[in-house]
Amino acid sequence: MTLQIIILLGSLALLIFGAEWIVDGSSAIARRAGLSEFLIGLTVVGIGTSMPELAVSTVGALNGSADISIGNIVGSNIFNVLLILGVTAMIRPVFISGSNLRRDIPLNIFVTVLLILFGKHASLFGLGEDTLSRLDGAIFLLLFIAYMYISFRTGKEEFSEDGADEDAGGKGKKLYVAILLTLAGFAALIAGGKYFVDSATKIARMAHLSEKFIAVTILAGGTSMPELVTCVVATIKKKGALALGNIIGSNISNILLILGTSALVFHPSGKGPSGLSFGNITWMDLGVLVLSSLLLLTSAWSGRNNKIGRGDATLFLLCQGAYLVWLFLNL
Repeated sequence: MTLQIIILLGSLALLIFGAEWIVDGSSAIARRAGLSEFLIGLTVVGIGTSMPELAVSTVGALNGSADISIGNIVGSNIFNVLLILGVTAMIRPVFISGSNLRRDIPLNIFVTVLLILFGKHASLFGLGEDTLSRLDGAIFLLLFIAYMYISFRTGKEEFSEDGADEDAGGKGKKLYVAILLTLAGFAALIAGGKYFVDSATKIARMAHLSEKFIAVTILAGGTSMPELVTCVVATIKKKGALALGNIIGSNISNILLILGTSALVFHPSGKGPSGLSFGNITWMDLGVLVLSSLLLLTSAWSGRNNKIGRGDATLFLLCQGAYLVWLFLNL
């Protein structure tokens, strides 16, 4: 067990260093390209930190395991808002800009509702099966491409609430250095996340914890570790816009890009459904998913100056705790 603890600590160090490099590198890219840190968080960082979810969901789809593909994304999106953004806002309130309220947060709600309408159309409308078809996947991917295009067309520089763009540390970085630093950060995050999950799982088994407990806690949270560490580091460095962009970008990418891809490559096993089945995703899971996206919107109006404050963060964390309790009671 001593070796696994050393590996666990080493993987955490990799995650922290990787997040540091990503935050510094992506912030420098934003300044050099004349784009907002939120946009870089939404696109480069948000998509990059969603790579573990892409790997897990795509492999699950290729193996005909829809439960893995759907459950991974639903759980990750809930975890991203309620736990990760909750922890982030507890450290430092997160500013929500006007464009976030007009476009990004409403789109997050829209794609969440669209996921439920596509995945549960048999239960809701009595048509077909409760699955995501290849056509649904193609629609998701087209929406993702359109959103990326619009975001870059409108994503000119917006200064963060903390004056992070005045950070002298990133101004001197050349563009190629910033890109290399960001890529190195992603590599460290992926390696650190993998070794963290592997060693934590082995330690849990040595402690004779059940497989279900391991799946619901370590494996479910493991694929979101890159987002968690990146958001915490970004917040400590007073780059809340990048942290918020990371969460919204990850959630939108998870649904449109990852589930879109998974639905297209899904290989049905045996006589199972021809698409990604929502059969084992409960209405409670989907209700908490919608609640998390709505809380992100209502938190902008619950306090002053369009910020996710510590009061909002407390509510997020309480909702996450309640959902985990419900999961454990229904294992």
